[in-house]
Amino acid sequence: MSINLHSTAEKLNWKDSFRAFSHPRVIAMLFLGFSAGLPLWLIFSSLSFWLLEAGIDRSVVTYFSWAALGYSFKFVWAPLVDNLPLPILTSALGRRRGWILFAQGLVVTSLILMANLDPAADQTNLIYLALAAVMLGFSSATQDIVIDAYRIESAGVQLQALMSATYIAGYRIGMLVAGAGALYLASYFGSTAEMYSFSAWHKTYLLMAACMVVGVATTLLIPEPDTSKHRSHSNLQHSAQAVVLFIFCVSGFILTYVYSAAVGANLKMFVMELTNNKGLAGFVVECLKLTVGLFVAFTIAILLTKTRLVDSSTLQGLYLNPVRDFFQRYGIHSAILLLALVGLYRISDIVLGVVSNVFYHDMGYSKNEVATVAKAFGLGMTLLGGFLGGLLSLQFGVLRILLLGAILSAATNLLFMILAKLGYNIVMLYLVIGADNLSAGIASAAFVAFLSALTNIRFTAMQFAIFTSLMTLIPKVLGGYSGSMVNEVGYTQFFLITAILGLPVILLILLISRDSRFS
Repeated sequence: MSINLHSTAEKLNWKDSFRAFSHPRVIAMLFLGFSAGLPLWLIFSSLSFWLLEAGIDRSVVTYFSWAALGYSFKFVWAPLVDNLPLPILTSALGRRRGWILFAQGLVVTSLILMANLDPAADQTNLIYLALAAVMLGFSSATQDIVIDAYRIESAGVQLQALMSATYIAGYRIGMLVAGAGALYLASYFGSTAEMYSFSAWHKTYLLMAACMVVGVATTLLIPEPDTSKHRSHSNLQHSAQAVVLFIFCVSGFILTYVYSAAVGANLKMFVMELTNNKGLAGFVVECLKLTVGLFVAFTIAILLTKTRLVDSSTLQGLYLNPVRDFFQRYGIHSAILLLALVGLYRISDIVLGVVSNVFYHDMGYSKNEVATVAKAFGLGMTLLGGFLGGLLSLQFGVLRILLLGAILSAATNLLFMILAKLGYNIVMLYLVIGADNLSAGIASAAFVAFLSALTNIRFTAMQFAIFTSLMTLIPKVLGGYSGSMVNEVGYTQFFLITAILGLPVILLILLISRDSRFS
């Protein structure tokens, strides 16, 4: 099977294309996209400003980006979301809508918990805030899983491109509200870098929770997909085994992290002495701990099947068959190249993005300036880039625009070096943000099309969750150390490093484009 990523798509009638944007399911994805995009910046962007104003150290602030690692591991529980019914909600709303509403309820609960925790009060509050942020990341990632499945199942191929476009637009608007909107609100309620106010951030996060009513109302109004209505649910025994498998494997993964902390600290010191680089040492050790944790989880899964607590068919059906299908379709060599590209394509953007708000703060930009330029203006440029990326992909093929996006993403990171040397310069900030977000929009449009082409419709939810999890895993692990890296080498060298990280991505696309199956 080949995926035609080079050739252009059949040209569409412009009148019919514009009319299709008024289709109810296309419009619904705009509001569901808003609901999905809202929590993200409340973990990354706005939370970092909150912590900085509360006097939390920069390196600790960037560690909070790990709270969103749920996005990178959502493939672990995607099969549960895909197969398990929820009491009351599934019978009342259906399989997809029931899970969407459940996830949205968890998002609202997480935001309310965060709103009531002052990180400046004491260490305990900071820890609880971190746990609430992890809960937000987990519930938001769950919402993403179900909305992706709903989008694919609720309409035919002819509407998928438009539904994806409106979903991404809504997602970006949700990010704008959570990014620029939250910063405006916190400033309006009286919190500044010079005078921190917990009350301001408390009100801000409560209002963000209230904004989730947009997604909740949409979930209650939209119909359940026909394919979901006719699909049978797992029997009780299969559901129970799936839950047991998930709990034991995740527990093993978490306990591996907990009990390897002392060994990891010693190993980190050893690597740091060898490399004289604290950030690099931390990244290497975390990757090793991640590998060991995944190995332990997999070993537990095998033991559960050997002891017959879980049927081997349950393990295969939930996790192994979607993976086996991917490698069988593309072969070991091509599959590894494709997965490497998926895992690294956004590394330049994500690693830089984790420290971007800290950078703006250190350069002397106010919250309002960051909200106006980096968030509002940046959103407009991203949407323009997405529109251009879609048109260019139709004209020249996905793979070529994927390559263009990779080159632009790496190149625009070099502009941040110039901004770091200039210091506070509002004109240059507009130029850098404009170029960076335009290139990100082009790259994102091509990348979503690329991931969709890789997915087998038989395993859509699981495979799409694997791809999107892998897409952010390595960048987010490395991004957690971006604050430490800045402390070690400074902003100028850090931005150069992020640009260099994009070079392997360009090489991978060139290697993949040589395979005739992708032409």
